[in-house]
Amino acid sequence: MAVVKKLMRQGLKLAERFPWVIPLFGFVSGVASFFLVERRQDQFAQIISALMLGCWLWLAIEPLLRRSIAHWFGVQMPAVVLRYVSQLVHQESLFFVVPFFFITTAWNTGQLVFTSLLILAAIISLIDPLYYNWLAPRRWLYFTFHGITLFAVLLTALPLIFHLSTSKSYLWALAIAALLTCPGVARDMTPNWWKRAAVFIGLLLISGAAGLLTRPWIPPASIWLTQVAITDHIEKRQILSDKPLKTLTTAQLAQGVYAYTAIHAPRGLRERIYHQWRYKGKKFDKIALNISGGREEGYRSWSHKRNFPAQAAGDWQIEVLTETNQVIGILRFKVVDAPIQHTK
Repeated sequence: MAVVKKLMRQGLKLAERFPWVIPLFGFVSGVASFFLVERRQDQFAQIISALMLGCWLWLAIEPLLRRSIAHWFGVQMPAVVLRYVSQLVHQESLFFVVPFFFITTAWNTGQLVFTSLLILAAIISLIDPLYYNWLAPRRWLYFTFHGITLFAVLLTALPLIFHLSTSKSYLWALAIAALLTCPGVARDMTPNWWKRAAVFIGLLLISGAAGLLTRPWIPPASIWLTQVAITDHIEKRQILSDKPLKTLTTAQLAQGVYAYTAIHAPRGLRERIYHQWRYKGKKFDKIALNISGGREEGYRSWSHKRNFPAQAAGDWQIEVLTETNQVIGILRFKVVDAPIQHTK
């Protein structure tokens, strides 16, 4: 016990002397964790994701831990160390999840807003004057920042650890983030406990409704497209032909069109996705497909359509969606009446 106390005191002295090392470690480890996970080391991905959640558990019970450490080891954790540890968790979490969301975002949709918000949060966590002088003193804003970061971490980690589908992960992430964030915001808004309870319930209802309404604007962090194509035939074993197309004639359309997608997903994850066909912006058809994760090249899936309207010339697009209408990606092609002219 004496050795442990000595090591803890020495560690805290070093942390007080060089506190800037803590957030720097968070930034570097967050980015490194993403690249290690992205290389498809699935067991490592689960370990990293579990550590991320463990850090957030530490933040949630930090006052209890601080009192326990003081009681059992006789060591008081300096306030400056606690502040920098909180910043470390935010930095490590944001720089772990931002690359996932950057890859999965359909940038020409409303998903641009959420991913841009995460990037802005990551920048704020890096700049001490912004983080400590602007964000931290505004406790309601700080807890909101805290909740959004936790929400993004859960969206990324739950499919990796528990193999939850995108729809289930979203609901769990929204519920946990709201339950852990709203009490802090309510406590900052009013000192009276009965008003605080009313504010908490109101915030919980508002955040839940907002989360469900804006779900199509949230990228599915754990799955993304690795290859897409429009083609007029698929080879055996669902291998993509060597003729991906951008423009088709109405004659080619009448013979049938394949929308090919290879989708990266965590090992063990089983997901239902949809190919939603749109013509001139209007929904034309929606085809369900089941995928499973684990292949480095992405799970190959395709939908085949033969029924098209008599007047089909114009712009077509196929939205690849989750069960809860989160956009994974979009394929586009054009149909023309005249034969396509090939130039030499």
